Amino acid sequence: MGDVDATRRNGTPPARLRALPRREVLGAFYPVASTRRSRLLGLALLDREEAGPGLLIPGCRSVHGFGMRFSLDIWFLGPYGEPLEVRRLGRRRVVRNREARAVLEVPA
Repeated sequence: MGDVDATRRNGTPPARLRALPRREVLGAFYPVASTRRSRLLGLALLDREEAGPGLLIPGCRSVHGFGMRFSLDIWFLGPYGEPLEVRRLGRRRVVRNREARAVLEVPA
């Protein structure tokens, strides 16, 4: 456990984000939630500093803030990656957009 904490203090992202593929969205690169676990957890249970730039969740129309330690700006993206809507997500809340084809979670 001590090694994990030391790694996180050094600015290295947690293993669950570090192992994910990355994709360019809106001019920046984000980890892509490509596993069942990464889709379920998102950025939950991480400190703001550990979350990095955020997380792209393809095929997603709603997200929750359960287990979050900080607020998120949720970018709902259309089929071509274009922004449809941006919403602030607080802790223990749920937001959705029925037209979205992906969600970009960005620390607020």
